[in-house]
Amino acid sequence: MAIPNPAAPRFAVRTRTRVSAIAIVCSLALIAVLAALPFFAGRSVMQNLFFILTMLSLAQFWNLLAGYSGLISVGQQAFVGLGAYLLFAWTILGGVDPILAIVLSGLIAALVALPTSFLVFRLKGAYFAVGTWVVAEVFRLVLAQVKILGGGTGTALPKEVTNDSALVSWIARATGARTAVARDMADYWLALILAIGAIALVYALLRSRRGLALAAIRDNEAASGSVGVDAIAMKRLVYVVSALGAGMTGALIYLAKARISPDAAFSLIDWTAYVFFIVIIGGIATIEGPIVGVLVFWLIQDELASFGSVYLMLLGALAIVIMLFFPKGLWGTLADRLDFHLFPIRRRLEFTDGASPPILQPDSVKETP
Repeated sequence: MAIPNPAAPRFAVRTRTRVSAIAIVCSLALIAVLAALPFFAGRSVMQNLFFILTMLSLAQFWNLLAGYSGLISVGQQAFVGLGAYLLFAWTILGGVDPILAIVLSGLIAALVALPTSFLVFRLKGAYFAVGTWVVAEVFRLVLAQVKILGGGTGTALPKEVTNDSALVSWIARATGARTAVARDMADYWLALILAIGAIALVYALLRSRRGLALAAIRDNEAASGSVGVDAIAMKRLVYVVSALGAGMTGALIYLAKARISPDAAFSLIDWTAYVFFIVIIGGIATIEGPIVGVLVFWLIQDELASFGSVYLMLLGALAIVIMLFFPKGLWGTLADRLDFHLFPIRRRLEFTDGASPPILQPDSVKETP
Protein backbone atom coordinates (compact mmCIF):
# COMPACT_ATOMS: atom_id res chain seq x y z
CA MET A 1 0.00 0.00 0.00
CA ALA A 2 1.35 3.41 -0.96
CA ILE A 3 2.17 5.63 1.97
CA PRO A 4 1.21 9.27 1.40
CA ASN A 5 4.10 11.64 1.48
CA PRO A 6 3.46 14.18 4.25
CA ALA A 7 5.84 16.62 2.57
CA ALA A 8 3.82 16.68 -0.69
CA PRO A 9 1.88 19.92 -1.15
CA ARG A 10 -1.86 19.57 -0.51
CA PHE A 11 -2.78 22.66 -2.48
CA ALA A 12 -2.13 24.34 -5.81
CA VAL A 13 -2.59 27.82 -7.21
CA ARG A 14 -4.93 27.79 -10.20
CA THR A 15 -6.24 30.43 -12.55
CA ARG A 16 -8.36 28.49 -15.02
CA THR A 17 -11.93 27.66 -14.07
CA ARG A 18 -14.60 25.43 -15.62
CA VAL A 19 -16.27 28.50 -17.12
CA SER A 20 -13.01 29.70 -18.65
CA ALA A 21 -12.38 26.26 -20.20
CA ILE A 22 -15.79 26.40 -21.88
CA ALA A 23 -15.08 30.01 -22.92
CA ILE A 24 -11.89 28.93 -24.69
CA VAL A 25 -13.78 26.40 -26.80
CA CYS A 26 -16.52 28.93 -27.61
CA SER A 27 -13.90 31.57 -28.45
CA LEU A 28 -12.18 29.25 -30.92
CA ALA A 29 -15.52 28.53 -32.58
CA LEU A 30 -16.33 32.24 -32.73
CA ILE A 31 -12.93 33.02 -34.25
CA ALA A 32 -13.52 30.38 -36.93
CA VAL A 33 -16.90 31.92 -37.77
CA LEU A 34 -15.46 35.44 -37.89
CA ALA A 35 -12.57 34.29 -40.07
CA ALA A 36 -15.01 32.76 -42.58
CA LEU A 37 -17.41 35.72 -42.47
CA PRO A 38 -16.11 37.52 -45.61
CA PHE A 39 -17.14 34.55 -47.75
CA PHE A 40 -20.85 34.98 -47.01
CA ALA A 41 -21.23 38.54 -45.65
CA GLY A 42 -21.54 41.82 -47.49
CA ARG A 43 -19.06 44.68 -47.52
CA SER A 44 -21.08 46.74 -45.04
CA VAL A 45 -20.88 43.95 -42.47
CA MET A 46 -17.11 43.69 -42.90
CA GLN A 47 -16.71 47.45 -42.57
CA ASN A 48 -18.78 47.52 -39.38
CA LEU A 49 -16.79 44.65 -37.92
CA PHE A 50 -13.56 46.36 -38.95
CA PHE A 51 -14.59 49.37 -36.87
CA ILE A 52 -15.56 47.16 -33.91
CA LEU A 53 -12.33 45.14 -34.01
CA THR A 54 -9.99 48.13 -34.32
CA MET A 55 -11.75 50.01 -31.51
CA LEU A 56 -11.58 46.84 -29.42
CA SER A 57 -7.82 46.68 -29.93
CA LEU A 58 -7.40 50.30 -28.83
CA ALA A 59 -9.69 49.71 -25.83
CA GLN A 60 -7.77 46.63 -24.68
CA PHE A 61 -4.46 48.48 -24.69
CA TRP A 62 -5.91 51.58 -22.99
CA ASN A 63 -7.53 49.30 -20.40
CA LEU A 64 -4.14 47.70 -19.76
CA LEU A 65 -2.68 51.15 -19.25
CA ALA A 66 -5.40 52.62 -17.03
CA GLY A 67 -7.09 49.60 -15.49
CA TYR A 68 -4.07 47.56 -14.49
CA SER A 69 -1.34 50.13 -13.90
CA GLY A 70 -3.32 53.23 -12.94
CA LEU A 71 -1.98 55.38 -15.79
CA ILE A 72 -4.95 57.49 -16.91
CA SER A 73 -3.77 58.67 -20.31
CA VAL A 74 -5.73 61.08 -22.50
CA GLY A 75 -2.98 61.08 -25.10
CA GLN A 76 -3.10 57.65 -26.73
CA GLN A 77 -3.95 59.41 -29.97
CA ALA A 78 -0.26 60.36 -30.03
CA PHE A 79 0.68 56.78 -30.95
CA VAL A 80 -2.38 56.16 -33.11
CA GLY A 81 -1.46 59.16 -35.25
CA LEU A 82 2.25 58.38 -35.16
CA GLY A 83 1.63 54.81 -36.32
CA ALA A 84 -0.63 56.07 -39.11
CA TYR A 85 1.91 58.60 -40.37
CA LEU A 86 4.69 56.04 -40.18
CA LEU A 87 2.63 53.70 -42.38
CA PHE A 88 2.31 56.47 -44.99
CA ALA A 89 6.04 57.16 -44.78
CA TRP A 90 7.02 53.49 -45.11
CA THR A 91 4.70 52.81 -48.06
CA ILE A 92 4.97 56.07 -50.00
CA LEU A 93 8.61 56.99 -49.38
CA GLY A 94 10.12 53.57 -48.69
CA GLY A 95 8.05 51.34 -50.97
CA VAL A 96 7.45 48.88 -48.12
CA ASP A 97 4.54 46.44 -48.35
CA PRO A 98 1.64 47.63 -46.12
CA ILE A 99 1.62 44.48 -43.94
CA LEU A 100 5.28 44.91 -43.03
CA ALA A 101 4.72 48.66 -42.66
CA ILE A 102 2.04 48.07 -40.00
CA VAL A 103 4.45 46.01 -37.91
CA LEU A 104 7.31 48.47 -38.36
CA SER A 105 5.04 51.41 -37.48
CA GLY A 106 4.03 49.76 -34.22
CA LEU A 107 7.63 48.96 -33.30
CA ILE A 108 8.79 52.50 -33.96
CA ALA A 109 5.84 53.90 -31.97
CA ALA A 110 6.98 51.70 -29.07
CA LEU A 111 10.57 52.95 -29.44
CA VAL A 112 9.33 56.56 -29.36
CA ALA A 113 7.22 55.79 -26.28
CA LEU A 114 10.28 54.68 -24.33
CA PRO A 115 12.02 58.09 -24.09
CA THR A 116 8.61 59.79 -23.89
CA SER A 117 7.87 57.80 -20.74
CA PHE A 118 10.85 59.37 -18.96
CA LEU A 119 9.19 62.75 -19.48
CA VAL A 120 5.55 62.00 -18.67
CA PHE A 121 6.34 59.72 -15.72
CA ARG A 122 7.69 62.74 -13.88
CA LEU A 123 4.04 63.80 -13.60
CA LYS A 124 1.43 62.25 -11.33
CA GLY A 125 -2.35 61.94 -11.42
CA ALA A 126 -4.14 64.66 -13.35
CA TYR A 127 -0.80 66.17 -14.37
CA PHE A 128 0.13 62.88 -16.05
CA ALA A 129 -3.15 62.90 -17.99
CA VAL A 130 -2.59 66.47 -19.16
CA GLY A 131 1.04 65.67 -19.98
CA THR A 132 0.08 62.80 -22.29
CA TRP A 133 -2.36 65.08 -24.11
CA VAL A 134 0.37 67.71 -24.55
CA VAL A 135 2.69 65.06 -26.00
CA ALA A 136 -0.01 64.13 -28.53
CA GLU A 137 -0.41 67.80 -29.51
CA VAL A 138 3.34 68.12 -29.98
CA PHE A 139 3.33 65.10 -32.28
CA ARG A 140 0.44 66.59 -34.26
CA LEU A 141 2.14 69.96 -34.67
CA VAL A 142 5.44 68.39 -35.70
CA LEU A 143 3.91 66.10 -38.32
CA ALA A 144 1.81 68.96 -39.67
CA GLN A 145 5.10 70.54 -40.74
CA VAL A 146 6.26 67.51 -42.78
CA LYS A 147 5.48 68.73 -46.28
CA ILE A 148 6.42 65.47 -47.96
CA LEU A 149 3.49 63.81 -46.12
CA GLY A 150 1.02 66.55 -46.95
CA GLY A 151 1.72 69.03 -44.18
CA GLY A 152 -1.35 70.43 -42.46
CA THR A 153 -3.79 69.29 -45.14
CA GLY A 154 -2.66 65.66 -45.23
CA THR A 155 -2.22 63.26 -48.11
CA ALA A 156 -3.62 60.08 -49.62
CA LEU A 157 -2.16 56.66 -50.32
CA PRO A 158 -1.54 55.89 -53.99
CA LYS A 159 -3.60 53.10 -55.53
CA GLU A 160 -0.59 50.82 -55.91
CA VAL A 161 -0.30 50.77 -52.10
CA THR A 162 -3.95 50.12 -51.31
CA ASN A 163 -4.95 47.95 -54.26
CA ASP A 164 -1.76 46.24 -55.39
CA SER A 165 -0.32 45.06 -52.07
CA ALA A 166 0.72 41.42 -51.79
CA LEU A 167 -2.19 40.43 -49.54
CA VAL A 168 -4.89 42.17 -51.60
CA SER A 169 -3.51 40.72 -54.84
CA TRP A 170 -3.40 37.21 -53.36
CA ILE A 171 -6.99 37.45 -52.04
CA ALA A 172 -8.23 38.72 -55.42
CA ARG A 173 -6.57 35.81 -57.23
CA ALA A 174 -7.67 33.18 -54.69
CA THR A 175 -11.30 34.26 -54.42
CA GLY A 176 -11.91 35.93 -57.76
CA ALA A 177 -13.24 39.00 -55.95
CA ARG A 178 -12.99 42.50 -57.30
CA THR A 179 -10.09 44.59 -56.01
CA ALA A 180 -12.31 46.74 -53.78
CA VAL A 181 -13.88 43.66 -52.16
CA ALA A 182 -10.47 41.97 -51.78
CA ARG A 183 -9.18 45.08 -50.08
CA ASP A 184 -12.08 45.05 -47.59
CA MET A 185 -11.43 41.38 -46.89
CA ALA A 186 -7.74 42.04 -46.28
CA ASP A 187 -8.45 44.94 -43.93
CA TYR A 188 -11.03 42.88 -42.03
CA TRP A 189 -8.74 39.87 -41.57
CA LEU A 190 -5.90 42.11 -40.40
CA ALA A 191 -8.24 43.78 -37.89
CA LEU A 192 -9.36 40.37 -36.64
CA ILE A 193 -5.75 39.23 -36.18
CA LEU A 194 -4.91 42.47 -34.39
CA ALA A 195 -7.90 42.22 -32.01
CA ILE A 196 -7.17 38.58 -31.17
CA GLY A 197 -3.51 39.43 -30.67
CA ALA A 198 -4.38 42.34 -28.36
CA ILE A 199 -6.59 40.16 -26.16
CA ALA A 200 -4.05 37.32 -26.12
CA LEU A 201 -1.14 39.65 -25.32
CA VAL A 202 -2.97 41.40 -22.47
CA TYR A 203 -4.23 38.09 -21.06
CA ALA A 204 -0.79 36.47 -21.18
CA LEU A 205 0.80 39.51 -19.53
CA LEU A 206 -1.76 39.60 -16.72
CA ARG A 207 -1.41 35.87 -16.02
CA SER A 208 2.37 36.14 -15.75
CA ARG A 209 4.42 37.26 -12.77
CA ARG A 210 4.36 40.75 -14.22
CA GLY A 211 0.58 40.61 -13.95
CA LEU A 212 0.91 40.00 -10.21
CA ALA A 213 3.25 42.96 -10.01
CA LEU A 214 0.73 45.16 -11.86
CA ALA A 215 -2.03 44.07 -9.46
CA ALA A 216 0.17 45.00 -6.51
CA ILE A 217 0.95 48.41 -8.03
CA ARG A 218 -2.70 49.09 -8.76
CA ASP A 219 -3.80 48.17 -5.22
CA ASN A 220 -1.01 49.96 -3.35
CA GLU A 221 2.00 51.29 -5.22
CA ALA A 222 3.91 52.21 -2.06
CA ALA A 223 3.43 48.77 -0.49
CA SER A 224 4.33 46.96 -3.73
CA GLY A 225 7.88 48.26 -3.45
CA SER A 226 8.29 46.46 -0.13
CA VAL A 227 7.90 43.09 -1.88
CA GLY A 228 10.42 43.88 -4.60
CA VAL A 229 8.16 45.31 -7.32
CA ASP A 230 9.77 48.03 -9.44
CA ALA A 231 6.67 50.13 -10.06
CA ILE A 232 8.29 52.54 -12.51
CA ALA A 233 9.78 49.75 -14.63
CA MET A 234 6.44 47.92 -14.77
CA LYS A 235 4.53 51.08 -15.71
CA ARG A 236 7.09 51.87 -18.39
CA LEU A 237 6.67 48.36 -19.83
CA VAL A 238 2.88 48.78 -19.99
CA TYR A 239 3.22 52.25 -21.52
CA VAL A 240 5.51 50.92 -24.28
CA VAL A 241 3.30 47.87 -24.96
CA SER A 242 0.23 50.13 -25.19
CA ALA A 243 2.08 52.38 -27.65
CA LEU A 244 2.99 49.34 -29.74
CA GLY A 245 -0.67 48.30 -29.95
CA ALA A 246 -1.92 51.82 -30.61
CA GLY A 247 0.68 52.35 -33.33
CA MET A 248 -0.18 49.16 -35.18
CA THR A 249 -3.91 49.83 -34.86
CA GLY A 250 -3.53 53.39 -36.11
CA ALA A 251 -1.52 52.17 -39.08
CA LEU A 252 -4.22 49.64 -39.99
CA ILE A 253 -7.06 52.15 -39.57
CA TYR A 254 -5.44 54.64 -41.93
CA LEU A 255 -4.44 51.94 -44.38
CA ALA A 256 -8.18 51.29 -44.70
CA LYS A 257 -9.04 55.01 -44.83
CA ALA A 258 -6.25 55.62 -47.39
CA ARG A 259 -6.16 59.31 -46.48
CA ILE A 260 -4.65 61.10 -43.51
CA SER A 261 -4.47 64.57 -41.96
CA PRO A 262 -2.96 65.70 -38.65
CA ASP A 263 -6.28 66.70 -37.11
CA ALA A 264 -7.91 63.38 -37.92
CA ALA A 265 -4.95 61.15 -37.01
CA PHE A 266 -4.43 62.85 -33.64
CA SER A 267 -8.11 63.30 -32.78
CA LEU A 268 -8.70 63.24 -29.03
CA ILE A 269 -12.38 62.33 -29.44
CA ASP A 270 -11.97 59.52 -31.98
CA TRP A 271 -9.01 57.68 -30.47
CA THR A 272 -9.13 58.41 -26.73
CA ALA A 273 -12.51 59.78 -25.63
CA TYR A 274 -14.44 57.01 -27.41
CA VAL A 275 -12.02 54.39 -26.08
CA PHE A 276 -12.45 55.81 -22.57
CA PHE A 277 -16.23 55.48 -22.99
CA ILE A 278 -15.93 51.88 -24.22
CA VAL A 279 -13.81 50.78 -21.26
CA ILE A 280 -15.90 52.58 -18.64
CA ILE A 281 -19.17 51.21 -20.02
CA GLY A 282 -17.91 47.64 -20.29
CA GLY A 283 -15.81 47.50 -17.16
CA ILE A 284 -12.33 48.75 -16.44
CA ALA A 285 -9.68 46.26 -15.31
CA THR A 286 -11.44 43.35 -17.04
CA ILE A 287 -10.59 41.78 -20.36
CA GLU A 288 -14.24 41.12 -21.12
CA GLY A 289 -15.26 44.72 -20.34
CA PRO A 290 -13.91 46.31 -23.56
CA ILE A 291 -15.60 43.57 -25.60
CA VAL A 292 -18.98 44.39 -24.07
CA GLY A 293 -18.28 48.13 -24.18
CA VAL A 294 -17.36 48.23 -27.87
CA LEU A 295 -20.55 46.37 -28.82
CA VAL A 296 -22.67 48.80 -26.78
CA PHE A 297 -20.81 51.76 -28.28
CA TRP A 298 -21.29 50.51 -31.84
CA LEU A 299 -25.01 49.90 -31.31
CA ILE A 300 -25.49 53.40 -29.90
CA GLN A 301 -23.44 54.99 -32.66
CA ASP A 302 -25.20 53.01 -35.38
CA GLU A 303 -28.65 53.99 -34.10
CA LEU A 304 -28.07 57.55 -32.93
CA ALA A 305 -25.18 58.98 -34.97
CA SER A 306 -27.62 60.78 -37.27
CA PHE A 307 -28.75 62.97 -34.34
CA GLY A 308 -25.45 64.90 -34.35
CA SER A 309 -24.57 66.62 -31.08
CA VAL A 310 -27.51 64.93 -29.32
CA TYR A 311 -25.72 61.62 -29.91
CA LEU A 312 -22.64 62.86 -28.05
CA MET A 313 -24.81 64.16 -25.21
CA LEU A 314 -26.47 60.75 -24.89
CA LEU A 315 -23.06 59.05 -24.79
CA GLY A 316 -21.97 61.36 -22.00
CA ALA A 317 -25.21 60.86 -20.05
CA LEU A 318 -24.93 57.08 -20.33
CA ALA A 319 -21.32 57.17 -19.13
CA ILE A 320 -22.35 59.25 -16.09
CA VAL A 321 -25.20 56.86 -15.23
CA ILE A 322 -22.90 53.84 -15.52
CA MET A 323 -20.23 55.44 -13.33
CA LEU A 324 -22.79 56.40 -10.68
CA PHE A 325 -24.77 53.17 -10.46
CA PHE A 326 -22.37 50.59 -11.94
CA PRO A 327 -18.88 51.91 -11.11
CA LYS A 328 -17.28 48.66 -12.28
CA GLY A 329 -19.07 48.79 -15.64
CA LEU A 330 -21.69 46.47 -17.07
CA TRP A 331 -19.50 43.37 -17.26
CA GLY A 332 -17.53 44.17 -14.12
CA THR A 333 -20.69 44.43 -12.02
CA LEU A 334 -22.12 41.21 -13.47
CA ALA A 335 -18.85 39.31 -13.00
CA ASP A 336 -18.55 40.39 -9.37
CA ARG A 337 -22.11 39.40 -8.50
CA LEU A 338 -22.01 36.02 -10.23
CA ASP A 339 -18.26 35.28 -9.92
CA PHE A 340 -18.33 34.69 -13.69
CA HIS A 341 -15.07 35.26 -15.57
CA LEU A 342 -14.37 34.23 -19.16
CA PHE A 343 -10.72 35.33 -18.95
CA PRO A 344 -9.82 34.75 -15.28
CA ILE A 345 -6.61 36.26 -13.98
CA ARG A 346 -7.27 35.91 -10.25
CA ARG A 347 -5.19 33.22 -8.55
CA ARG A 348 -7.19 30.70 -6.53
CA LEU A 349 -5.83 28.43 -3.80
CA GLU A 350 -7.27 24.91 -4.24
CA PHE A 351 -6.53 21.81 -2.16
CA THR A 352 -5.35 18.95 -4.38
CA ASP A 353 -6.64 16.15 -2.13
CA GLY A 354 -10.19 17.41 -2.09
CA ALA A 355 -9.93 18.64 1.48
CA SER A 356 -11.30 21.93 2.61
CA PRO A 357 -9.27 24.61 4.32
CA PRO A 358 -9.26 24.16 8.10
CA ILE A 359 -11.72 26.36 9.94
CA LEU A 360 -10.94 27.20 13.53
CA GLN A 361 -13.85 26.99 15.89
CA PRO A 362 -14.02 29.48 18.74
CA ASP A 363 -13.69 26.71 21.38
CA SER A 364 -10.51 25.41 19.75
CA VAL A 365 -8.68 28.72 19.93
CA LYS A 366 -6.54 29.02 23.00
CA GLU A 367 -5.45 32.33 24.33
CA THR A 368 -1.72 32.81 24.72
CA PRO A 369 -0.35 34.69 27.70
